[in-house]
Amino acid sequence: MLTRHDLRSIDGDYAAALPRPMDDADAPLDIVRDIIADVRHRGDDAINELGARFDGAAAKPLKLGPEDLAAAVERVDPAIIESLREAAASIKAFHVSQIDPAHSYQHKGMTITQNRQPVDRAGCYVPGGRAWYPSTVLMTAVIARAAGVREVVVCVPPKGDGKVIDVTLAAASIAEVDTVYACGGAQAIAAMAYGTETIDPVDVIVGPGNVFVALAKREVSGIVGVPSAFAGPSEICVVTDGTADPRYVAIDLMVQAEHGPDGLSWLIAYDEAAVDAVEAAMRDLLAVAPRREDIEATLAVGGHVALVRDGSQAIDVANVIAPEHLQLMTSDAASIVTGVRHAGAVFLGEIAPASLGDYIAGPSHVLPTNGTARFGGALGLEDFTKDVHIVSVTNEALQWAGPHVEVLAMAEGLDAHAESVRLRLADLDNEPTGRASA
Repeated sequence: MLTRHDLRSIDGDYAAALPRPMDDADAPLDIVRDIIADVRHRGDDAINELGARFDGAAAKPLKLGPEDLAAAVERVDPAIIESLREAAASIKAFHVSQIDPAHSYQHKGMTITQNRQPVDRAGCYVPGGRAWYPSTVLMTAVIARAAGVREVVVCVPPKGDGKVIDVTLAAASIAEVDTVYACGGAQAIAAMAYGTETIDPVDVIVGPGNVFVALAKREVSGIVGVPSAFAGPSEICVVTDGTADPRYVAIDLMVQAEHGPDGLSWLIAYDEAAVDAVEAAMRDLLAVAPRREDIEATLAVGGHVALVRDGSQAIDVANVIAPEHLQLMTSDAASIVTGVRHAGAVFLGEIAPASLGDYIAGPSHVLPTNGTARFGGALGLEDFTKDVHIVSVTNEALQWAGPHVEVLAMAEGLDAHAESVRLRLADLDNEPTGRASA
């Protein structure tokens, strides 16, 4: 069921002993590039044809505004609406708590103010097809609003009839989304990057998706802002020392696998008896799992076990894997977590499943995959903002900094740069009272 890798005799070079996620040699880059080029050239017509081919929905991009979204709220089970609102409030509260006022720094008469400004228009991609993800609407759009983005749009694959499921539209209403477009796949990313007759271009594109979506975001990253991490097929890594209930370990490995193809489910275990117990529990759970086929297909390719000596080696291996979700289901979770350097989100103890983070904990569930947790983290306010630095200078600051600017500019052969301070310094010498810049 899970492919076993015995690392107990290895010290240090774990990368060579571990299977890796998809690399560029395996990626369908040519297909993605063709889709992007087609959308750029033919706009809505390309979206229409690509939607029919990939989603079975032939309708042109359906544009839904605030009134359509609000109407969907009335059609959805009130219990679901209550949970969506509770989750949205938790996500908003966590991110609003991180908002800092403008920061000012003074040095030798020079004042630099760092002013964080949101982008004007953000595009949120929400997956569809095998399942519907209203939670992803919240985990992207609520954060954009918290960051101060003025216009937030969502692209989501439609159903076969070309429409978007009500619960996704209701989530968009709760998240204060301006517009939802019934458009999915790499073509939706291209549309948000370059624009079509129906879809206006955005400044930033966020959200998870399959490998085609993730690669499309990478391809348009020179045109729009795209978080550096690769938010692709879902991943989980569970560390167990055998003390956790094997049913909990098994179900948490299955949770991410049920998203579908190309995902990874890693179990890092201290002994084979723990692995045997987890696999036995997994067989029982799979027997009654509604998404059994998806889970088994994912585990057959992406289900792995790393057998390790102890907690220290377990964390070393986890850092090499750099998983999207890391669960430490050990008796010493609180102490070994200090060694974690590379993971999208970490959950401590056997009663803290990653599904809490998927829905309601507060941080975004849009997390780095494919090993990109080595340099990227969860989607956050910074992905919707940029820093604007405002510099003001006194006469004294110019007199201190100007000569250094002149020396460095001349070292680079940039005389006009040097002259820009020479002129001002000369004027200061001729005007004893000087002038300060605004």
